[in-house]
Order: sequence, then C-alpha cells, then structure tokens
Amino acid sequence: MSQATTTRLALYDATAEAASGVVIERYSTSFGLASRLLAKDAREHIRNVYALVRVADEVVDGPATEAGLDPALARVVLDELEADTERAMAVGFSVNPVVHAFARTARVTGFGADLTRPFFASMRMDLERTEHDDASFGTYVYGSAEVVGLMCLRAFVHRAGRPTFDDAVLVDGARALGAAFQKVNFLRDLHADFEVLGRSYFPGVAVRTFDEATKDRLVADVQFDLDRAARTIPLLPADARKAVALAHALFQELNDRIAGTPANLLITTRVRVPNPVKARLAAQVLAGRAPSRPRAATHRPGDSS
Repeated sequence: MSQATTTRLALYDATAEAASGVVIERYSTSFGLASRLLAKDAREHIRNVYALVRVADEVVDGPATEAGLDPALARVVLDELEADTERAMAVGFSVNPVVHAFARTARVTGFGADLTRPFFASMRMDLERTEHDDASFGTYVYGSAEVVGLMCLRAFVHRAGRPTFDDAVLVDGARALGAAFQKVNFLRDLHADFEVLGRSYFPGVAVRTFDEATKDRLVADVQFDLDRAARTIPLLPADARKAVALAHALFQELNDRIAGTPANLLITTRVRVPNPVKARLAAQVLAGRAPSRPRAATHRPGDSS
C-alpha cells in the first residue's frame, strides 16, 4: 500500500471518529462528560460504540418516523445498517462514517457479530412489540444495553495485558451497568415511551396504573444492578476506572432522584440531573472521593435465594 493511500485512509479514519464524537456530544451530556476522563484511545472507541448505537436507536425511536418512514421501511433501513456494520467489521471500510468508526473499534478491540447481532435484534423488537413479558424483556435488555457494556469493556481491556478477556466478574459488572443504564432510562421516559411511542417496556407495568409500590420495586431492581456494577469498577484498568465511576455516579444520582419523585409525577415528568450536580459528581470522582453507597444488595429484589 502506498504512503498516499495510507494517508488517505488515516484521514478518513480520523474524520469518521470525529463524526462519532459529534454524535455523543450532541446526544448525551452524561456519557460525553464521562468519556472525557478516558485516555484518548479508549475515549475514541467508546464514542464510536455510542454513535452507532445512537444512530440505530434513531431509526426506531422517532426521527425516522418524522422523516416519513413507516415501520416496514424503518425495518429495511435497520437491516441495511446491520448489514453495512457486519461488512465493515469484515473488510474495514464503510461509506457511512459512523459505521466505519465503529467497525474500526470492533476490529481493534476484538468483538464482532456476537455482540452486534443481539443489539440489532433488540432494535427490531422496537418495531415489532409494544409490550414485553419477562422473557422478551430480558432478551431486549441484553441486546440493547448489556452487549453495549461488553463492547465498552473490550475497549477498556484490550490493551491491559490481561491473559484472557473472559473474566466472569468483569463481564458481570459490564452487563449489570448496561442493564442499570437502560432500566433507568425506561423509568425516566415512562411518559414518552407510552404516550409518544406507544411502548411499555417493564413487564406487567401499565403507565396509567403506575403507583409507588411499582416504582419502588423497579428502583430497587436498578439499585441491585448498580451495586453489582460498582463492585467491579476497581478491577478495571486504571485508565478506565474514573470514567466508569463517573458514569455510574451520574446514573446513581438519576436513580436516587427517581426514587424521590412521586409516582404520579414520574409518569408526566422526565427526571434529570442538573448540570451543576453533574459537575460536582465529576469533581468528586476526579478527586477520588465519589460518594459511596451504604447499601449493597446481595440478591435481586424478589429473588428467593
């Protein structure tokens, strides 16, 4: 390969990664803030993962519909995005900058269709289902969130010198954190999901009969996942710990605020963490004194074991 060709590819790589950086900065102040605490290499990989996930989510969650796509056409677009993603992971190139950047991350950090196929399967579920039972909910959360946690874990550990990736504790923590993030978002978006998108994610939970007992049960379930994830953060490579700790702290704050919001307000109001609070949490994490949680559940609420 000529030097000129190498230079052109490097320029395209950098441009694609810059595009992914724009996506995370525009769509998520929380993840954008946390990603800034990562070393450059890991930060780029996390942004690349986030950007593809966000673009796929936009196919099923509003913008595509506003552009005039019906569910059938949205399904075609989503299928094309998945096919482009798999092809790019195989050959190392896509004309879609977000897909190209994601594929570069997948190839460098060592994951493939084993994680992207469950993700796209969950995205298709949003075009096919408006309610979930326990089985479909578990499948959806795994594909839409837990595998994203595993992608991020790959980005953190691929240069850490670990003999194997299959560390059960780290995998469990990554999946738990992804699940917690997703469930918190379900809770804060109850009204929009139901009234705008016509969806009810939590099995057996109806927005119109949502009450304090239901809210408390769901908050406790999120807390269980957050506590599982928190125990694994110290095991991450040093250059990833503060970023993951900040992301955890931001969603812990969200879960605490949801717990303190009356159920009748939660279904009409989107709970947020104010920017000054985000700044305070970031400062605490950077100083190594992020607030610890006094409770640490050992069993998921409702488990008999």
